[in-house]
Amino acid sequence: MAPAHCGTGDTAAEGVVGVTGGAAEQYALPRGVVVLLGMASAVVTVGGLRAVADLLGPVFLALMLTVTVSPLTGWLIRRGTPGWLAVTATATTIYLVLLGLGAALVASVARLVDLMPAYSQQFAALQDDLAGTFARLGIDAAQIRDVVSHTDPSAIAGLVPALLGGVAGALSNAVFLLAVVLFMSLDAAQFPARILTASTQRPHVVQALRSFASGTRRYLLVSTVFGLIVAVIDTLMLWALGIPLPLLWGLLAFITNYIPNIGFVVGLVPPALLGLLEGGVRLMVAVIALYSVVNFVIQSVIQPKIVGDAVGLSTTVSFLSLVFWAWVLGPLGALLAIPLSLLAKGLLVDIDPATRWIDPLISGGKADR
Repeated sequence: MAPAHCGTGDTAAEGVVGVTGGAAEQYALPRGVVVLLGMASAVVTVGGLRAVADLLGPVFLALMLTVTVSPLTGWLIRRGTPGWLAVTATATTIYLVLLGLGAALVASVARLVDLMPAYSQQFAALQDDLAGTFARLGIDAAQIRDVVSHTDPSAIAGLVPALLGGVAGALSNAVFLLAVVLFMSLDAAQFPARILTASTQRPHVVQALRSFASGTRRYLLVSTVFGLIVAVIDTLMLWALGIPLPLLWGLLAFITNYIPNIGFVVGLVPPALLGLLEGGVRLMVAVIALYSVVNFVIQSVIQPKIVGDAVGLSTTVSFLSLVFWAWVLGPLGALLAIPLSLLAKGLLVDIDPATRWIDPLISGGKADR
């Protein structure tokens, strides 16, 4: 039977794909249509992710933590530890990490708020200086004084919780997060055996999942090492400048280091504010300048290159992933940007040999070699 053709000429010829054996003939969509359909599907998917960001954020955080700590479960089981005890140890480790990070953030905000009343006189002098500066610029001093008179140290301190509110809000549903962590920890004990079984049928899928897990662990290891370096340098620097609570702000710098590229801005606000109240504009500028130099060199120049080499993502892709996931999932998306990009890469690129040509285009230098 002669096959039916739609249209004439080269267009029709390109739209028909013969099947060996002559049993049937299929009509392939033009590549441009396939690209458009793929883009439309991506828009719908991203829109769905944004719609349920409050639900997905804690789930992705629990997944990242479980993947990171899961080698502990396997190590304990291989040494004869009962499965229930290995799972308990894994879940407890994750809970302690979350508790420590949350307590550090709360302590940072609380200590800063407690310090504000001690700077009432300095803040009043700052108001007078600000009003005088605007008066010299031709702005009505009475209006300026009326505005600044309604501002006090407590109000300024309230800006810090607002800056950190995004991260704290992402962890507000603690019961849900802890429950997801517990269930994932239970599955982690049996997951290696399931992976081994699945690898006989879908080796590419298993390899993609393993690549995501190993890349996530390497990313967290590199970020932790650089976070410790930044925290030590910032603590010593703040101590030398005479900023109160340098250890606390160093700890905050360590936590915010997990947010690529812009995390140091959040960690800079409290010590810069204290520098302004403690020694005036000059000390605040010194804190901002030294923080910017240290953190720009380490976090924006050295760390992204090493992270890209460790996880197989280029520096540009790492930065764009931060922007994209922060837009999709909010502040928690910024924290999970690299692991989420690794997961997307595994599911969309590594899982299919036909799409692996994309990998050299988005990989860091290590992958290129």
